[in-house]
Amino acid sequence: MLFDTAPGPIFRPPSEANSLILRVTLGCSHNQCSFCSMYKGTTFKKRTPSEIFSLIEKAGIFCPSARRVFLADGNALCLATDELITILQKLKTTFPHLQRITSYAAPQDLLNKSVEELKELKSRGLQMVYLGLESGSDTILKKIRKGATSSEMILVAERLQEAGIKLSVMVILGLGGTEDSIEHIDKTAAVVSKMNPNYLSALSLMIHPETELRKLAEAGSFIPLSPYQMVEEIGMLLRKITPQSPIIFRSSHPSNFTILAGTLPKDQDRLISEAENSLQFLENYKTPEYNDHDRF
Repeated sequence: MLFDTAPGPIFRPPSEANSLILRVTLGCSHNQCSFCSMYKGTTFKKRTPSEIFSLIEKAGIFCPSARRVFLADGNALCLATDELITILQKLKTTFPHLQRITSYAAPQDLLNKSVEELKELKSRGLQMVYLGLESGSDTILKKIRKGATSSEMILVAERLQEAGIKLSVMVILGLGGTEDSIEHIDKTAAVVSKMNPNYLSALSLMIHPETELRKLAEAGSFIPLSPYQMVEEIGMLLRKITPQSPIIFRSSHPSNFTILAGTLPKDQDRLISEAENSLQFLENYKTPEYNDHDRF
């Protein structure tokens, strides 16, 4: 649900399909990741409290029974903590049935907030954040210009856990290409195991037009994985993750070639077996030269 006429595309996690989308920022303040085209055409802007309050009041008229709110765009938590607190308070007073508030989060935005600030946001209603780890390899994180290291990602997870805010982590299959595939999976599994998020989603790399990664792929400097290799990666990832406590795992994003759902470690063996079974249906897709222009 969206009550906003500001320009630019709207993105939200699949699990927020029924949430009220509140764009407290427009675009992404980092906006340098080589694989991402989400906000390339949107100029980053922090909205003023009056703008945000006006949107909340408008949504309150048309959707007074809203139970979930998702704070957009790419990194709403770059706002100052006191600003976020006033937004959370306004949401609670406007929507009496509100049960959950969530947001995307950039790693540096979370590193800029103390544990005490995060605890305060949790007490005001922020239940969960979605964080794009993408890869646990520092080599790959540097190549894609993520703006954070694997150790910083782990620190973010520790701060969120201490604050009591749930963490949903996203990783991207195929992000290392054929050259760095093994390192990508090995390091990603290791970092995910240390972060031990509440939720883990695996997406498959899509090489969008007008991105730096697309240019590298067209020049032959980056060799993308085939559908078969993508599913091989997800199987390897599942074998190598060692959860410290239950992690709800999903690979239900439209980019994926196999849909898996379960809880680690309880369902780990089943998920690995399902990934292996999917490979037999992808025997004809072992090379990256396939007809998928959105992927490459």
